[in-house]
Amino acid sequence: MRFSQYFIPTFRETPSDAEIPSQKFALKGGYIKKVAVGIYDLLPLGLRVIRKVEQIIREEMNKAGAHEVLMPSMIPAELWQKSGRWYRYGKELLRITDRGEREYCYGPTHEEVIVDLVTNNIKSYKQLPQNLYQIQNKFRDEIRPRFGLMRAREFTMKDAYSFHASPECLDTTYQRMYQAYTQIFKRCGLKLRVVSADSGAIGGNASQEFMITADSGEDAILYCDCCNYAANIEKATTQLSTTSNEKPNALTQVSTPNQRSIEEVSSFLNTSPSLLIKTLVYNYIPNADLEGETFSVAVICLRGDYELSEVKLGHVLDARVLALASDRDIEDTLKAPVGYLGPINLPTGVKLLVDDSVATIVNGVTGASIADTHFTGVCAGRDFPVNSIVDVKTVKAGDACPECCSGKLIQERGIEVGHIFKLGTKYSESMQAIFLDEQGKTQPFIMGCYGIGVGRTAMSAIEQSHDDRGPIWPIQLAPFEVIIITAKAEDPAQKAAADDLYNKLLSAGIDVLFDDRNERIGVKFNDADLVGAPLRIVIGNKLSEGWIEFNFRLGEKRGVSTSVVYDETVSIIEALRHPID
Repeated sequence: MRFSQYFIPTFRETPSDAEIPSQKFALKGGYIKKVAVGIYDLLPLGLRVIRKVEQIIREEMNKAGAHEVLMPSMIPAELWQKSGRWYRYGKELLRITDRGEREYCYGPTHEEVIVDLVTNNIKSYKQLPQNLYQIQNKFRDEIRPRFGLMRAREFTMKDAYSFHASPECLDTTYQRMYQAYTQIFKRCGLKLRVVSADSGAIGGNASQEFMITADSGEDAILYCDCCNYAANIEKATTQLSTTSNEKPNALTQVSTPNQRSIEEVSSFLNTSPSLLIKTLVYNYIPNADLEGETFSVAVICLRGDYELSEVKLGHVLDARVLALASDRDIEDTLKAPVGYLGPINLPTGVKLLVDDSVATIVNGVTGASIADTHFTGVCAGRDFPVNSIVDVKTVKAGDACPECCSGKLIQERGIEVGHIFKLGTKYSESMQAIFLDEQGKTQPFIMGCYGIGVGRTAMSAIEQSHDDRGPIWPIQLAPFEVIIITAKAEDPAQKAAADDLYNKLLSAGIDVLFDDRNERIGVKFNDADLVGAPLRIVIGNKLSEGWIEFNFRLGEKRGVSTSVVYDETVSIIEALRHPID
């Protein structure tokens, strides 16, 4: 491709709304253009990268035995009503009414559609297993779309769905998808960490996320420094000490004027935050109440040095809606001043959940539900009931590994690019999707679900590898593998040498961009950095001496004889395409 004939609208200035490197360079380099909040044009450079990601995905999915389909983006409401998600899914679901007053949604995910497809076409266990996938645009009306393609409202996704007659069969396909995903991201040239994850709105009883490690990642992940344990912070657990040799003290009421926060109380009483019991109040509506708007109340006890995980709490309460209670709610419902609520002597009938970090506390401190007053000498189980012990804390770096127990958890940031789920029968039961088993009895399909964010994968490559000038693409995703630059476009010898090399590389199947523009060399170099090709070939003044410069995107420069420049280029590109492990 010749630069002068290609559409690459690069910009000198960084867009004012760019927050992270991938967004900055995708806009500045002419990969994408913003149309509306969270909605983007994919320009030629960006589309080339996306198509390369898609090709890798297709090859590995086909190799794993999956079959490509394409489902509609507009989904009739009755399918989502049948699964129950029409009522539970939040405002992220874009609901649309057609001219006949029929309701639809723009698909954020396609479980309902695929279940409907399979139900109408697979009747017997003899037709199982099946694994179907698509690569298609989705829409989620994000409350805060940001970071360009990283968190857009409209985005491209590969989603696959498998159907099975037994849990063992699902396990086999799940492992096959795990291996396929690992290979996909390896082929994309990305550094990967696989973590246990929360299943979120998709549901299911087990899931794993594929995380690309990067400082700008929105997700916090924890991994053990001794074993293979790794989990998203929303799913992570820890090993807690279960015994205490300390002798219990008497419950004592102490004055703590104007001391409300964990930091204030622990400092005032000269004690550790890990001995404080903070008491939080949440209002919630359970999933079982699909149309109700009446909130129930839950009181949660948590150790003072931990933060609450609302994701974990939502699962414990099976909540459709979850909200932190207001100060007035606490005062009206629990008759306690804000900052001094505790679990002792709560009103009868209040739902009390005790995090396992609190369940073994001896001689702790908690609010007395009286202004400017706390209790010391608090013992869980003696002074307040611990009938409902749960895990609702956000585990932190330095906590003990829950699997090997001897290791410590380390935290890093990650970008979720893939997620695989064991859905079980969640959707097949709610949608009456059944087949006949070997005994001729009806059974619900057992399902798996497997997603990859295509645009996210492309952008995460920039997040993982860039400098202050632009992306440093892995060759597998680079829009062009080689860029040829002439120092003086009007020089006949330079132009002839560049044309000859360009045509030979094209014939060799190499993605090459020839910057044939009559621009200053500095402009060409700046644009080449934004294109991010692994190899830049500069044909300049030393051509008359038989030399051409190879300039690698990672920084190395060296002269190459014109007699071997073609062979050297082909050899370098082949080595980059097929690195030795």
